[in-house]
Amino acid sequence: MIDILLAVAPIFLLIVLGHLLRRGNIPSLEFWNLNDRLVYWVLFPPLLFFKMATMELSGQAFGQLAGVVYSGFAAALIFAIVAGWLLKFDRPLHTSLLQGCARHNTFIALAVAEALFGDQGLITATFLTALLIPVTNLSVVTLMIVTLRGGEPKGVMRVIAKELIRNPILLAVFFGWLVNLAGIEDIPVVFDVCQILGAAALPIVLLCVGANIRIRAMAASTLPLVMSLTGKLLVFPAGIALAALLVGLDPVSTLVAMVFGSVPTAAGAYSLAKQMGGDAPVMASIVTVQTALSFITMPLTLLLMSRLLGVPL
Repeated sequence: MIDILLAVAPIFLLIVLGHLLRRGNIPSLEFWNLNDRLVYWVLFPPLLFFKMATMELSGQAFGQLAGVVYSGFAAALIFAIVAGWLLKFDRPLHTSLLQGCARHNTFIALAVAEALFGDQGLITATFLTALLIPVTNLSVVTLMIVTLRGGEPKGVMRVIAKELIRNPILLAVFFGWLVNLAGIEDIPVVFDVCQILGAAALPIVLLCVGANIRIRAMAASTLPLVMSLTGKLLVFPAGIALAALLVGLDPVSTLVAMVFGSVPTAAGAYSLAKQMGGDAPVMASIVTVQTALSFITMPLTLLLMSRLLGVPL
């Protein structure tokens, strides 16, 4: 447990530092607003492109990994749909619950996977990112639009397609995959630039995650907050664990998948809720509380899974 905490602690300390820097206007509020765009469009895509282009693809192992992580995602999504319906949440609140349960913070997941399992963990996490980004966007955003429209799906696919086509992270993974399949082992200059930019991506993005945390938004309703915590930090990893044990997935891949299951929801969920008409204040509260609690729940989840697998961590 101590080893896991020591590995995860620097990641969360960077998040806290980012929050403190923004609160102190260091260097400025405008800097943090622009830094989000820098990470999203410039720093993070090269990291994913390089890792995807240079990783070793194994059809059987990755096929199992896909089934495992999709099982957890589906369990969390179904939980959110049913919980929102049974508790009679209004439409905007229901969409925030959907995001809180089913989305994940890719940046924290990649950082934790690398901290715990080195380059192999980062490579596996990159593949999981490629699996989850399109499916998460397609499923969650579609359900949000349909829910907010009261079940009217007209025009949904056009909106989703537009968002996916312009998603730089998805494009980076896609082109990295094409380079990998083409058997290109090195692209001079391009790979070097991607490595340099990628090295800066994770520390800066963690500072940005902290800068986007909104402590004042924690006064949201207790019930949707509890439901989101249950869906994201309990149901999602439980679905992954069950599926991994059933198919006999290897320990490292299982634990990296559990990292994705146990990270908090995406920091960008607040912006999406605000843009689409969801309950933005509740969404901000969900992001903040999940991020804080995951520092405790993630090590516990990984420790429990490692014990079930019979491997040290």
